[in-house]
Amino acid sequence: MALVGSLLKKGILFSNIVANRKKASLHQQQKKTLAKLLGKARYTEFGEKYNFDEVLSSILFGQQGAFYEEYKKTVPIFDYNKIFNEWWHRSLDGEKDICWPGQIKYYALSSGTSEAATKHIPVTKAMSKAIQKTSIRQILSLGHYKDLPNDLYEKGFLMLGGSTNLSNQDKHFEGDLSGITAKQIPYWFRPYYKPGEKIAAQKDWGIKLEEITKQAHEWDIGFIVGVPAWIQLLMEKIIAHYNVKTIHDIWPNLQVFAHGGVSFEPYRKGFEKLLAKPLIYINTYLASEGFIAYQTRPGAQGMELVCDNGIFFEFIPFNEKNFDSDGTLKKDAETLMVDQVEEGKEYALLLSTCSGAWRYLIGDTIRFVDKQRGEIQITGRTKHYLSLCGEHLSVDNMNKAIDLVSNEMGLTVKEFTVCGIPHDSLFAHHWYVGVEEEHVDTELLKKKIDERLSELNDDYAVERRHALKDVFVTVLPNKAFYGWMESKGKMGGQHKFPRVFKNFMIDDWKAYLKANGYVKED
Repeated sequence: MALVGSLLKKGILFSNIVANRKKASLHQQQKKTLAKLLGKARYTEFGEKYNFDEVLSSILFGQQGAFYEEYKKTVPIFDYNKIFNEWWHRSLDGEKDICWPGQIKYYALSSGTSEAATKHIPVTKAMSKAIQKTSIRQILSLGHYKDLPNDLYEKGFLMLGGSTNLSNQDKHFEGDLSGITAKQIPYWFRPYYKPGEKIAAQKDWGIKLEEITKQAHEWDIGFIVGVPAWIQLLMEKIIAHYNVKTIHDIWPNLQVFAHGGVSFEPYRKGFEKLLAKPLIYINTYLASEGFIAYQTRPGAQGMELVCDNGIFFEFIPFNEKNFDSDGTLKKDAETLMVDQVEEGKEYALLLSTCSGAWRYLIGDTIRFVDKQRGEIQITGRTKHYLSLCGEHLSVDNMNKAIDLVSNEMGLTVKEFTVCGIPHDSLFAHHWYVGVEEEHVDTELLKKKIDERLSELNDDYAVERRHALKDVFVTVLPNKAFYGWMESKGKMGGQHKFPRVFKNFMIDDWKAYLKANGYVKED
């Protein structure tokens, strides 16, 4: 038995016992978190404009629950465009004390809207520390998995993320959040961290995967961390390179996979063909805006919200009262604290964070599966969205691409929809485009849609070189779309054709097209 591993495991078990004993209620954790955020940011320009001092006083001296009503009344809800255009663009230009004290030196790049290919999300020192703290907690939570051998804690952690070679923009650095956090890994963890500083700095994903593959046989990996599509691609490359049957022929001690970014379920079947023995899967919810939640125990249906580490959560019931048919937030939408939600209902998520996001609509929807523990599942996006492997394709991206392409080709496109489909062991997109014209060059249409989306969305461009293997286009008359709507009893101006078909709706759509003679095959 490895002495270091045994000591580390005992330390992990003890840490979990202590942590569980000290925990306050989720409401109390959130109240304290909001007080800390307001206290830290009250002298920023944002804090002074929205009277953070008064809200803080209501937390410290007001009646029970009154502070949240005061916070809602005082601070408006922001989406990315609103907070960037009114506030964050000034921080990006190097100004200090705008939404968070000091000058912000790091920005995480995230897929954007139709207005920009990329969002710039501030990452403060406080947020970097909060992410590190939550990451350590996630490692400590492994103490709940009693069957893990002691020497596993001496094995390597392979973290497959963005480049640590950040782009220097004079007044700030920018790059993937995974690259920013990997660059700031604590010194005590570095002996366990793979692929190491040199490979981690590589910006070209193809080269990065090749270099990891070449060194893979030299490492004793026990844990892997990353987005499922990239991990699957890497394991396939390693297996092929060394001409072995499974990844366990190279990494026999691999036992844990911490994943996030997209749902793992579409990957599970193909993923497990690459293994010789089962892995423990741990789900994580790490967004560019912060480390939101992670799976804390075996068998948990959801991930536990991190309620006491730099993020204050609010929840908007995701229903017709609060959102229109396009998923746009309505004025005076109802918002709730963590103790006011109900299990089984869907909510859009608002964040106030130690990176200077305030009542920020992140765009994700969640469902509580265990309110007492604060455990959630991600259910989707407030707007239609397609992300099979991390392409993060929004309807805004789709609409803009179709608009550009139809103008270029002289087409009249009134309706379209997109389906995400399996393709070989990975994925593809299938576009159905309605046009008025009789003769359309389908291959040219496909090529142009693909090119425009790559220009509009950085993540899409990356995935098209890797996990998103192909794009298919079927040209249809517009009446095909209207006929389907009529078959569903959804004719009229208040009903809109879905821009994204998912799950069983794909089969329903295909069956309709075949039954009505628009296509010959499924």
